[in-house]
Amino acid sequence: MSAVLPVREVAKPWGVDHLPAPFVSPGGVRIGEIWFEPPPALPSVLVKYLFTSEKLSVQVHPTDAQAADFGESDGGKEECWLVIAAEPGATLGVGFREPIGAEAMRAAALDGSIEDLLVWFPVEPGDFFYIPAGTIHAIGAGVSLIEIQQTSDITYRLYDYGRPRELHLTRGIAVARGEPHDPGLRKHIPDRGMVELARGKYFTAHRLDGPADAVLMAEYSGALLVIPRRGAVEVDGAQVIPGQCAIADSLAKVSIPTEALLVIARPAA
Repeated sequence: MSAVLPVREVAKPWGVDHLPAPFVSPGGVRIGEIWFEPPPALPSVLVKYLFTSEKLSVQVHPTDAQAADFGESDGGKEECWLVIAAEPGATLGVGFREPIGAEAMRAAALDGSIEDLLVWFPVEPGDFFYIPAGTIHAIGAGVSLIEIQQTSDITYRLYDYGRPRELHLTRGIAVARGEPHDPGLRKHIPDRGMVELARGKYFTAHRLDGPADAVLMAEYSGALLVIPRRGAVEVDGAQVIPGQCAIADSLAKVSIPTEALLVIARPAA
């Protein structure tokens, strides 16, 4: 089993007019996200690229249990980000500077001051953030990143800079954690070498730079997603290039001469 996944380009008001290489801009529309459609073998994990020219809304996602309690058709959403490009001064807003209660959070969302209560982290390529469900967050302008997430489209917007889109204050406040982001959930990864990015309840991800060792081969012995980053990767004899994402039935079927991300949609043993 190996296949390059179908791509979906998603227009967003905060997206970019011109996509960076190797993507081709459709013209006449701002593209904010490029999704790789989850395959049947790994339906619970979604990989996408995000490109921003403006700030995203201040938002939050529920856990699986919270989504079920609200009667949502999708499950909850945990996600992580790997920054791949950033303009000077680009930032990511993640978590609060100080603990905050629900009523104060609601008031700050209504008057817009919630933006100033977040911690805005200056970012550069190689910065990585894990965003548990319930974490208030916002992606700033001038950022390109790869997002790995549970396959869910639930977003509760708390503040959107006056854009004419629906807010979701009741549900958003109900699921939000009014606390700072755990420092252990963010890091800067080195330019080269094998790095564990995420090891969570829903997915595990690594950045690999060359052939895998025996430990990683054993961990990725089942279906996985492969996202080339520098140069082509071979998946079961077929070439997969940057800007694509492929599924393989095991890491043994993948040849990585340069750099790629690997994702499995299950917790590590």
